[in-house]
Amino acid sequence: MEDVLDVYCRPYDAARPVVCMDETSKQLVAEVRPPISAAAGQSERYDVEYERCGVAEVFLFTEPLGGWRRTAVTEHRARLDWAGQIRQLLEVDYPQAEVVVLVMDNLNTHSMVSLYEAFEPAVARGLARRLEIHHTPKHGSWLNIAEIELGVLSQQCLDRRIDQMAELQRECSAWDRQRNAQQKGVDWRFTTADARIKLKRLYPQIKN
Repeated sequence: MEDVLDVYCRPYDAARPVVCMDETSKQLVAEVRPPISAAAGQSERYDVEYERCGVAEVFLFTEPLGGWRRTAVTEHRARLDWAGQIRQLLEVDYPQAEVVVLVMDNLNTHSMVSLYEAFEPAVARGLARRLEIHHTPKHGSWLNIAEIELGVLSQQCLDRRIDQMAELQRECSAWDRQRNAQQKGVDWRFTTADARIKLKRLYPQIKN
């Protein structure tokens, strides 16, 4: 926990940007009957019945100090999917950065092994050398700022029925552009000193 909190206290460094990543699933559902649009004195009406159209995965990367985020919609969240997103992060999003400091949870797909399964060894090693990874602790996903961004995305974009991956990608991309244009950031104030006071029960007790 303190490792991640210390990372968040680092000053902004364009050569070593701090980026957080997280992912979530989105159930694709279609309307069985077209909804009736709202009218004067009448709210929108829709049928509670729906049709399942599969599940999509949403990856989200965000740089808190840069006010930037990017989402990507995929069919799966396996090792190859994560590796592909990391390559885009390093080669497309941050090609000039010496190292990307990456904060994420400790899911089994989030490892250097995934890079070697997806790419030739030379490419995988080149990507791995540009990553400084910090994992959030078990039961400590709330420390990941990307989880906060996913919460906002869910409220502003994903809280309705979407039946196709292409539509989901368009909606997520539009959300990215709007939020990035507004330079929306996260004002993180919880520090290691705060943790030692408010979460004292989680620390080992030293017996004299």
